[in-house]
Amino acid sequence: MGKNIVIVVQARMASSRLPGKVMLPILSKTLLARMIERLEMIYTPATVVIATSQHPNDNVIAREADMLDVPYYRGDLNNLLDRHYQLAKAYQADVVLKIPSDCPLIDPAVIDEVLGFFLDSPEKYDYVSNLHPATWPDGNDVEIITMDCLERTWKQATRPLELEHTTPYIWENPSQFKIGNVEWATGLDYSMSHRFTIDYHEDYLFIKRVFEELYEDKPDFSCEDILNLLERKPEIYELNAKYAGVNWYRNHLDELITVGEGQTNLLFKNEVE
Repeated sequence: MGKNIVIVVQARMASSRLPGKVMLPILSKTLLARMIERLEMIYTPATVVIATSQHPNDNVIAREADMLDVPYYRGDLNNLLDRHYQLAKAYQADVVLKIPSDCPLIDPAVIDEVLGFFLDSPEKYDYVSNLHPATWPDGNDVEIITMDCLERTWKQATRPLELEHTTPYIWENPSQFKIGNVEWATGLDYSMSHRFTIDYHEDYLFIKRVFEELYEDKPDFSCEDILNLLERKPEIYELNAKYAGVNWYRNHLDELITVGEGQTNLLFKNEVE
């Protein structure tokens, strides 16, 4: 019997650096709509659900979900772990695939590759990602969690960073969970040099330009297609190059065991997340 795989897209309007980023326009649709479109290109059968908050500011996301005919769940604004767990229970998930809404350039083939790795040995892992260590360009983030693993994490995690970021308790406690990681088959590591995610206005300009360049000829453009574009037009790479490697790790290095300084951009340390 197949497993019920639920892809959880966490989205909210609140953002200290770029408020309302998920509703910014990309080729006449919202960034969130483009994100969902790419998730629906994967081959593995799965249900996509938007996980937003109960805050009134996020009513617009609920309306967008209705317009896209995508189910949604509204939960705690800041406790993302609880939001994921309650959504997974509501949709009777066997497996939860966590995708942040700031990854509108995510390659569907990368998702299928990580899912394939997990599903090829369904009893071998509690958690599989392509992030520990990360190798693909930032913005191809895939995390797969069994329901049992998510429930144990929900019961045991207590630190603010564990509640806000959903999965740190898992990969910070490798003795408690069976953990797997999928590295980029190229042997390259672009996780700190190439930024396909969105937190800043410059990121939006980058993502918008990539869609404008590639979407019309190939709506399901790949990570390789983006990299080839950047080689042809390096000025696009430069749009947000100064933020390469910026991630939430930078302000929590003293709390994390399995993440070091080489996995984040310290130039932006102490910036409000």
